[in-house]
Amino acid sequence: MSGDLFAKEMSVAERADGVLAADDGEVPREEMEAVLKGYKKLLRQTRKLMRISDRSEAELNRVAKALDEKNAVLQDLSVKLSKYLSPQIYQSIFSGERDVSIATERKKLTVFFSDIKDFTLTTEDMQPEDLTALLNHYLTEMSEIALRYGATIDKYIGDAMLMFFGDPETKGVREDARLCVAMALEMQERMKELAEDWRDQGYEQPFQMRIGINTGFCNVGNFGSDARMDYTIIGGEVNLAARLEGIAEPGGVALSQETYLLVKDMVSAEALEPITVKGIRRPVTPYRVTGAKSNGQAEAPVIRAAVDGFRLFADLQRLDGEARENAVKELKAALKRLTP
Repeated sequence: MSGDLFAKEMSVAERADGVLAADDGEVPREEMEAVLKGYKKLLRQTRKLMRISDRSEAELNRVAKALDEKNAVLQDLSVKLSKYLSPQIYQSIFSGERDVSIATERKKLTVFFSDIKDFTLTTEDMQPEDLTALLNHYLTEMSEIALRYGATIDKYIGDAMLMFFGDPETKGVREDARLCVAMALEMQERMKELAEDWRDQGYEQPFQMRIGINTGFCNVGNFGSDARMDYTIIGGEVNLAARLEGIAEPGGVALSQETYLLVKDMVSAEALEPITVKGIRRPVTPYRVTGAKSNGQAEAPVIRAAVDGFRLFADLQRLDGEARENAVKELKAALKRLTP
């Protein structure tokens, strides 16, 4: 490659050699020889530098290709690791906002705990493959709703789910609680729709979810050892959420008094008999949610409605600009057909 670049220079040097060989006396020979010698030396050095540059470029290309391959591997690994962490925790760690060390904070969180009523009894006659598919479908549907509301998904414990609002991001204690309750209500509505689908698929006893929600101070952060950590929450308030789930009705939501006071304009609820919970000295008055109120509802990121023969679902976070305009046109066209 570099030889072609110096073809013209080589031609000049050859012509100079020809002039010196003629020796017609008109050319100051010693001076011409000195210039030619210096020119040839410079040409050799330049060609040498070009060869070094070519080799360096090839090496850089090889290193760049290796780095691209390594980055692709790391990116793939990063995506896989993200599946094991709540999105908020994953982003805070990989952005450098959060250090990966054993450390905890005390924060006021709203804790969500749920499980399936009589899970073992409901699934004891199911084949493992069917059970796996059904459970993963259930967890996927609930997790999608949770992420739309901004919940931090702590962990799945078989059929149970532990989530919380207020860390690593918070909208304030009141709004965190309201988002959590709005999320729980939407989950239960979605469970009704899923139950119909599961019956159509031949499942005689569709899952029925129970939910317990509590607001209180918890320790949140990395627990474990330097070799293995888990970002989670602990404390009596977490135990209370689990206890509330246990007394909730199938398809229902049970709230602690503190959570209820933050959302009482959103939901109708009735007080139950006070209970005692390990780790909490005070007696706790649970509230059973009996319905959602039309006013005071926390703004949900989706619109969902379902009656016999009709279903509507709209994800407001994904509908913007032209997509929203098209959705409005479709709804108007559907409304014309629905109107007698």
